[in-house]
Amino acid sequence: MTKRYFGTDGIRGKVGTAPITPDFMLKLGWAAGKVFAREGRSKIVIGKDTRISGYMFESALEAGLSAAGVDVLLLGPMPTPAIAYLTQTFRCNAGIVISASHNPFYDNGIKFFSEQGTKLPDAVEHAIEAQMDMAMTTVDAAELGKARRIDDAAGRYIEFCKGTVSGDLSLKGLNIVVDCANGATYHIAPKVFRELGASVFEIGSSPDGININEDCGATSTALLQQTVVERQADLGIALDGDGDRLIMVDHLGQQVDGDELLFIIAMALHDKGRLNGGVVGTLMSNFGLEQGLKQAGIPFVRAQVGDRYVLEQLIEKDWLLGGESSGHLICRQLASTGDGIVAALQVLKAIVDTRCSLNELKSAMGKMPQTMINVRLHDKTIDVLSLSAVQSAVMALESTLGDRGRVLLRPSGTEPLVRVMVEGDDAAWVEGLCQELADVVRQAL
Repeated sequence: MTKRYFGTDGIRGKVGTAPITPDFMLKLGWAAGKVFAREGRSKIVIGKDTRISGYMFESALEAGLSAAGVDVLLLGPMPTPAIAYLTQTFRCNAGIVISASHNPFYDNGIKFFSEQGTKLPDAVEHAIEAQMDMAMTTVDAAELGKARRIDDAAGRYIEFCKGTVSGDLSLKGLNIVVDCANGATYHIAPKVFRELGASVFEIGSSPDGININEDCGATSTALLQQTVVERQADLGIALDGDGDRLIMVDHLGQQVDGDELLFIIAMALHDKGRLNGGVVGTLMSNFGLEQGLKQAGIPFVRAQVGDRYVLEQLIEKDWLLGGESSGHLICRQLASTGDGIVAALQVLKAIVDTRCSLNELKSAMGKMPQTMINVRLHDKTIDVLSLSAVQSAVMALESTLGDRGRVLLRPSGTEPLVRVMVEGDDAAWVEGLCQELADVVRQAL
């Protein structure tokens, strides 16, 4: 069955444009509440990032859930992975995240977590959508859901993050720049690294409701790169607006992306005999990651793009580590979903244990030049891959690349974009080929 509202990463769009409206959120809260209340009294936790619209949607969801007879725990601004963790900690039936992740402030969205802290099964999402078609009713006054705020949520999550590394790990002597993207980790990430001994300089930690992800964070690392070099720091850590992505910067100011970070963590676990299987990447993962893992004797498989598909493969194979180039990294033995802070701690642990710099650790993976161009879709219903001009161009390009590279066209699951990616053994060549293909896509559209 096709879903009307839920995409690959929840429900997302522009604030004020259906379905990202207060009335929809009221009905969504009620519908979700009715579904989760079918097995008796339910309790749902709600957290959000720092977008100005989060307060409006929090109130609407709270009202809908209460009308369905569901109790609500309000966390306030918290990272997405923290909400997944606290859903389990408080023994809730579900968790709700109000966030549009790495998108600009004028977008927002809703993500759900199951009681295990994982993405909802398709069957539950279908059930919620079916409930949306029903007339909204309110339970008897005595059965209305109650709401309360959790004042120590941040402290609980800080201790959880610190507990994902051994108690004797010390970051003393490391000078780190942390970019919180003016998002949900602003009051958490710097404290985690400081309490473990690092010297921390903060940027992107002054949210005002509008500056989330604006020229900062995991999707825009120029400021972090500049700051690391200017302050002669050992490295930089960039999180996105909701804290589930991680990109790092080495002491030279060079970006270290999700593929390279995945490789570093995989090698560290492999060397200690703790990897317990292979690594899951995606269709977008750099071919250099696959080659580097293969040389180390580590199995590697590609899932569809999207952290939920990476997690599905990890669960199916009972492996522990997977992620995306964009910085969604899942350390399944530590957290139920992608967690930027937890992943950063794994990289920092590898640096401390090996006494190597971030630059040295990433250099062990030979990254293949890759260019990706986003082409905007004005009509999301168009199947770009079915257009004859695009199909012909892709076939011609694949013939040109041969075994020297690969090409991938993929509609974004979160934005009205088509991602055009070309990978090969020569950077300038790849960039030119990618631009040519992107031009063909634009013309065909």
